[in-house]
Amino acid sequence: MPEDESLGALVAQASHHISTLVRSEIELAKAELKFDAKRVGMAAGLFGAAAFIGHLCLILASFAIAYALVAVGLATWLAFTIVTVFYLLTAGLLVFIGYRRLKGLTGMKRTRRSLRGLGGPEEAEVLPETIPGPTARPAAPAPPPYTGPTAGQVGAHRESVSDAG
Repeated sequence: MPEDESLGALVAQASHHISTLVRSEIELAKAELKFDAKRVGMAAGLFGAAAFIGHLCLILASFAIAYALVAVGLATWLAFTIVTVFYLLTAGLLVFIGYRRLKGLTGMKRTRRSLRGLGGPEEAEVLPETIPGPTARPAAPAPPPYTGPTAGQVGAHRESVSDAG
């Protein structure tokens, strides 16, 4: 009966059950991760093959456009130059848009702020140098030390499980 067991035995059983549960959860996570990794790998391979085929189609379409311009009456060199300039302008526009997107990054302001709040007074002084940022702000003041009762003091007035019966 559970009422007859000592507190130590109950704690040992709980510890054993928790460690068994944790091990089981880790094994489940490993199995799921392995299954998901196979699916992600297969999908990545398929996306890579599709991108390669798409790239080949883009090259063939570029030749088709250039030869269509030749058929309209342009010189061959001019038709291929027009197609090349179009792709250079498109690439330049994409680089410009990508640069603008990178320029708007915030530099993880919230994370930096929360990390500053976690550290104690000695860590708060070191933290701004270790995390680069646009401006260094003074660290948040440390919370006052805890002066309440400890866990041992809180449970000291309770009677043991074996004495309760």
